[in-house]
Amino acid sequence: MVVMGRVTAPFGVQGWIRVHAYTAASENLLAYRNWWLGRDAQWREHPLAGCEVRSGSVIAKLGGCDDRDAAARFKGLYVAVRRSDLPPTGPHEYYWADLIGLKVINGEKVDFGRVREIIATGANDVLVVRGERDRLVPFVAGVVKEVDVAGGVIRIDWSADF
Repeated sequence: MVVMGRVTAPFGVQGWIRVHAYTAASENLLAYRNWWLGRDAQWREHPLAGCEVRSGSVIAKLGGCDDRDAAARFKGLYVAVRRSDLPPTGPHEYYWADLIGLKVINGEKVDFGRVREIIATGANDVLVVRGERDRLVPFVAGVVKEVDVAGGVIRIDWSADF
């Protein structure tokens, strides 16, 4: 599963939910007609009966969810899709989910730790790397020299002093 957002609250009285999308554009969630809701290893598939974007938030109606109380039970759950349902990436394109957990090392073989999360800043994405301390590493071509998802490593040109 690839987490694409999180249910933040019920919306209205007819069983709709509000979702904070983790996608580059909120509209990207509308491409999937079945969502998986849950957390950890507990996922349950839910077909969408309706979905739209309002003021940057995704508003969705899950099949069988017909009132506010039913919608409230989904609050705090993550929205995911199967990895196999995502479109293939192009050269030098990566899903954030593929980068989380990769080891980060620089040219001097200093182990910075592992990617804990990624922050979208608007200008560029930033890797949050947790090792002996947290480091913020810009995810830009001048810094990131190689991403080896299969090998589990990101090689960077970045001083250990930063």
